[in-house]
Amino acid sequence: MPPRRITMQDIADACGLSRNTVSKVFNGRGSVPQATRTLVIQKAKELGYGSPAAETSGSPSPGGSIALLTRYLPRQLHYGTLFLSSFTDMISRAGYSLKIYEVSPEELKAKQLPPHFVSEQTAGIVGIELFDQEYLDMICGLGVPFVLTDTPAEAISNLMKCDCVTMENIAGIMAIIKRLADGGARRIGFVGDYNHCGSFRERWYGYHQGLLANGLQFDEDFCICEPDSSPYDDSAWLLTRFDRMPSLPDAFVCANDYLAIPLLTALKKRGVSVPGDVMVTGFDGMPQSAFTDPPLTTVQIHGTEIGRLAAELLLNRIRIPAFPYSWTRIKSTPIWRESTRSV
Repeated sequence: MPPRRITMQDIADACGLSRNTVSKVFNGRGSVPQATRTLVIQKAKELGYGSPAAETSGSPSPGGSIALLTRYLPRQLHYGTLFLSSFTDMISRAGYSLKIYEVSPEELKAKQLPPHFVSEQTAGIVGIELFDQEYLDMICGLGVPFVLTDTPAEAISNLMKCDCVTMENIAGIMAIIKRLADGGARRIGFVGDYNHCGSFRERWYGYHQGLLANGLQFDEDFCICEPDSSPYDDSAWLLTRFDRMPSLPDAFVCANDYLAIPLLTALKKRGVSVPGDVMVTGFDGMPQSAFTDPPLTTVQIHGTEIGRLAAELLLNRIRIPAFPYSWTRIKSTPIWRESTRSV
């Protein structure tokens, strides 16, 4: 499970303000005293939330606004930060400004849009970290051009009424499995909740296909696939999961780097040598993965390119609403490091 992301409510609590007031600062709607605005922006930076679009976008552009709907604004080191930078640059060049709307748990459950969101004043929508299928169906029903990055786990079998651009997952994991098998691994476990999102589900599928392609057997006893809300970042919790296994596998394939890094810590506490006894891999290519002990083998997600293509798809949808919906994947790149044995 990734570290908890900073939300608008966290900023509101830290400032002693309401969430609606913080939302007004980020979205440029409503009157907020300059002193309050400055406080919110400073606190957001201190907490690592990122700079409000209202601070960087200036006055509304002639093209109108694009809305970012998200459960959590991407934090530093998440591939979404690279996505957001290139996406914002592309739509700005086309004459649009970006408005950021964070969807609260209550709004998600009630299938409600955030305060101040007005679909009639929105040229297009981009969705990040939105994995609730019914909520996405509601957004698709607004009649506003919509492009989604990543998806709910079940979206792979649904005919969604929006464009989607995401990273390639299956081939990247299959390349990882082949590398592990060539390095002598015969028992390979998976770590992560494959029901969490579409990318995790595809990586789970790639894991199974990789085992099959290399003549290896799947054994759930070597997997840690509990709900994403479980304390995957707690090494003590991970050690209890190791204790449930008949033995440790030859390798763990983790659904992302956030899961792999605490797993490395837990293995070290157990006195297990990586990669001598157990090999470990991640996915995302976050910068921290190069500085773990040992450096983590991972799969690089090209967030900048995903952001550019998402902007192109959305701008094209705005121009040509009747164009067929597309689902596009940007190739991911394995990075071989010392957490796996050399072939």
